[in-house]
Amino acid sequence: MPIYEYKCKKCGKEFEVFQHMSDPAVKSCRFCKGPVNKLMSLSSFHLKGSGWYVTDYGGKKVPHTEKKEASESAAPAETPKTEAAPKGGSEE
Repeated sequence: MPIYEYKCKKCGKEFEVFQHMSDPAVKSCRFCKGPVNKLMSLSSFHLKGSGWYVTDYGGKKVPHTEKKEASESAAPAETPKTEAAPKGGSEE
């Protein structure tokens, strides 16, 4: 049975209610009888085992050969030449 969270617009208190999905939504606060809003909650639902994105595809790294090809195509064809500093025995 799901747990739904509500927050009162009047007193600001938050509370949880165990309800079937087919049950009508709560309309009033259990503390002050004011109007309530249904809150979005974090889910504790996890897909475990093989066959799910996280276990089969989520952590795979690119094979070494694909990395090498990608880096070669991204590198420039020619490297710029730098001029060597003039050699000389006199320092000022």
